[in-house]
Amino acid sequence: MADNLDGADTPQVRSRRPRKDAARNRAALLVAAQTIYADQGIDVSLEEIARRAGVGIATLYRNFPRGKEQLVSEALVDQVTRYVDVARRALDLPDPWQGFVTFVEDICAMQEGDAGFSDVLATVLPGDERVEELRGQANDLAIELMDRAKAAGRLRTDVVGEDLLLLLIANAAVLTVTRRDAPDASRRLVAFFLDAVGTSRSRGALPEPPTSEEMLRAMTRLATARGCASDIGVAATCPGVDVGDGRRARAPQTDDGWV
Repeated sequence: MADNLDGADTPQVRSRRPRKDAARNRAALLVAAQTIYADQGIDVSLEEIARRAGVGIATLYRNFPRGKEQLVSEALVDQVTRYVDVARRALDLPDPWQGFVTFVEDICAMQEGDAGFSDVLATVLPGDERVEELRGQANDLAIELMDRAKAAGRLRTDVVGEDLLLLLIANAAVLTVTRRDAPDASRRLVAFFLDAVGTSRSRGALPEPPTSEEMLRAMTRLATARGCASDIGVAATCPGVDVGDGRRARAPQTDDGWV
């Protein structure tokens, strides 16, 4: 009898191990995706995410059979949930204009901290009802914030929800170029937007503009990332700029020293 019991236990123990491995692989894939998306945006191959997670591409598809759309949705659903929470907190503020301003500034700050979330704001994911439902909730709350500010005479009456979307798309583009070298550029763009959509008594001071040097470094980094600038060319204008893989741009060396 004892031998039969031991024999019955063995397959049960073995059957649990694949489930633990599968859960561990799934968690590793989500962490890898969240990390890479936050830094680079969602324009990253599934092969790169699988490599970072330490699994094969077949394992990725076993966990996310719908591929990239499903992985993006599940990796960023918490950020989209935060989007809704930010809108709700803004509605709790008693001052309608301050509520609208807080919402706009907080969402744009979230874009600054997570490139993947920034991409998702401008991307429809029709295959994921959960993310799209959250997006719909956030959009409805944003319209309510706008209507309150209009009723208080602080927001222009011709401003529409699509204007917010245009801001988020523009801010994403600004952040792509300036995030590392001119981090205040995004906040200045947001201030311009708020100044444009507010009534005359809603206007405030603008943040300091980025310097010429900061913008040059930002534009040079973008050219390098897109393969349009060599290390030598970058070194001539912006020595020390990170050109990828932890390398810094350096001028070429000759027998007589640095050119």
